[in-house]
Amino acid sequence: MAQRKNGRGHRHHRAATGSPGPTTGTAPRALHSVEVTVSAGQEPSIWGRRRVLLLNSTYEPLTALPMRRAIIMVMCGKADVVHDDPLGPVIHSATRTIVVPSVIRLRTFVRVPYRARIPMTRAALMHRDRFRCAYCGGKADTVDHVIPRSRGGAHSWENCVAACSGCNHRKADKLLTELGWTLHVTPLPPKGQHWRLLSSIKELDPAWVRYLGEGAA
Repeated sequence: MAQRKNGRGHRHHRAATGSPGPTTGTAPRALHSVEVTVSAGQEPSIWGRRRVLLLNSTYEPLTALPMRRAIIMVMCGKADVVHDDPLGPVIHSATRTIVVPSVIRLRTFVRVPYRARIPMTRAALMHRDRFRCAYCGGKADTVDHVIPRSRGGAHSWENCVAACSGCNHRKADKLLTELGWTLHVTPLPPKGQHWRLLSSIKELDPAWVRYLGEGAA
């Protein structure tokens, strides 16, 4: 991606727009290029770092898109901006100007294949337990197996909880009955398609929370 400076100390990044992919169909081949005005001192790597929440036309969360792909979908008329980032860079095309979005919504409904069980990841488990230790209620920074793996415990939603380092160290390979400990909540698999998104993202944009259900609060 080439870059140049203008007289006001801003960097302009020109990215040729292309097809947004199979999620929303095929975009026209010949599209205007998109020019991104980045304030001086701001890293151009925002193209790779930033993610934008994509909602179905029914406002159900689908996935987190790279910023560039989200901008292309808006510019192509396949999605509308629901929330923008007033502190973000400004996107210019030949016909319009928009602020970098944090949430966009498809204009047409996309049917998502039903998948029964949500894959367990560290990020999703932390969100499920709200980043709180299942034993003491303090801030969690690790994952613990309620029944230790060395004693036959499974690596599953039902046997894994968020824990603080102190409780994890003290528990070691012991059972809760041996320590006289109890869990604050019963670990269960989360339900809802938005958990597939939470399983891949640790830190959420505050503008996303209202669309991700109770588990993201």
